[in-house]
This record gives sequence, C-alpha cells and structure tokens, in this order.
Amino acid sequence: YKCVITMAEPFSVERRKLMRMLGAKVIVTPKAGKGYGMVEKAAELAEKHGWFLCHQFETDANWKFHEETTGPEIINDFKDTQLDYWVTGYGTGGTFHGAGKYIKANRPDVKIVLAEPAAANLIASGIATERNDDGSPKSSHPAFKAHPIQGWTPDFIPLNLQAGQELNLMDEYLATPGDAAIETSQALAKTQGILTGISGGATMWAAMETAKKAPEGSVILAMLPDTGERYLSTPLFASINADMNDEELEIAKSTPSFILE
Repeated sequence: YKCVITMAEPFSVERRKLMRMLGAKVIVTPKAGKGYGMVEKAAELAEKHGWFLCHQFETDANWKFHEETTGPEIINDFKDTQLDYWVTGYGTGGTFHGAGKYIKANRPDVKIVLAEPAAANLIASGIATERNDDGSPKSSHPAFKAHPIQGWTPDFIPLNLQAGQELNLMDEYLATPGDAAIETSQALAKTQGILTGISGGATMWAAMETAKKAPEGSVILAMLPDTGERYLSTPLFASINADMNDEELEIAKSTPSFILE
C-alpha cells in the first residue's frame, strides 16, 4: 500500500528519513500545532483524497492486538515465576490498555505502574480531553507542555488510553522528568550496552523509582521497545561528539602512523 505519514516538526529527522527510505511520503506539520496538529492534518488529507485513516489513537484494533500478543507474551514469559510490577509509559495507549487488560485478567496481583512526562502531566491533571464523534481530540490539552520523550504522551489523552483507565488498570502513577529520561538512556548505553531511545530511558527511570519503594525481592518488568539510533539528531546525542576529543587524539598519537590532525 502507498503510505502517507504526518509527523510534527520536533520529531527526529531520523524518523522522517526511515519512513521515506521505506517508501512513505512524510508530511511535516509545524511545531506550534503539536501532536493535535499532525492528527488533524492526517484527517484533513484523508478526507480530501479519499484515503484510509488509521486512527491509531482511537481504533480498538490497536489495544486488541496487544491483548492478543503483548499481554500473552508477558504472561507466558513469567509462567510459574514471580512478577510484581509492570511499568510502562504511553503513546497511543494501546499497549497499556491491551496488555494491561490481559495481565490483570490472568495475574490480578501484578501492579501496573503508568508513567508520563512530568512536563505533560495530562493524567495527573484530572482534565478530560474533549472529543469529536470519532473519538479523536477536539483540541490540544491544557496541561500539555513540550517534553523530550518522543513517542510518549501527545498533547491529548488518546481514546485508547482513556478506555484503559476506565477499566482501572493503573495501580500507581509516576511523572518522569525529561532530563532523567535522557540521562537514564545514556547510562543504559554506557554501562549496560543497551542502546535505547529517550522513551526507553524514561521507562527504565520509572522502573528504578518503582524499585526504590517496592518490597525487597520484588520482580519488575519494564519494556524498552525502541532503539537509540532514531535519536542521533535529538538531545539524547547532543553531548556526543563526532570528532575526536583530546583523550582520543592522545591515543591516536601514541603510535606513529595515520594520525588525523
């Protein structure tokens, strides 16, 4: 199928290039419009050209797929073994809703910890998202502020997330600072060899915060389904130089050949 992706301007350049490499057309929407703007643009384009609109924030197919796949995978991996906490953030809300529903149905003792950016505490605000008849947002959420955790928390509460919340799946809530997400992602790369994105760092930070107050011996699951290679142009790599630093240059000069000055 031909594919057209609408993507807000702040999203990483790598994302645009990867989509175009895979044959998609990428329509970049202005930063000021935030996530709501990119969703509105997609709906506008679909109506104008008679295209199919995926509605990933609203469609039941999203969370049901996670109920049929991600949830069972988690339960099967922890069959006959201890699992006390599942820590997750949200983008469309599909993973939280679908996997969370399956986990609670099969292991009701597992506590689900839902995290969102501290700068965009939409859930914590208690303010509902106003919706159109199809479940899409009518406007940007008033509690939203820009945050660096790409893939987490658009500027509205997705319908899939709201539906999961109405099932009382969340046991605990955590607000994750953007700088902590970046620092944790960098630490995972340097100390564990795990190259994950900013959202992966955010999830791991939330898991570590959960561990601080969990009973001793608790088993905590945190999934990091993203790679750091999509974030080369973002704050995640801002402190990583392409050129040799003084220490590297000194190593180069420790032998006589092929020294790049």
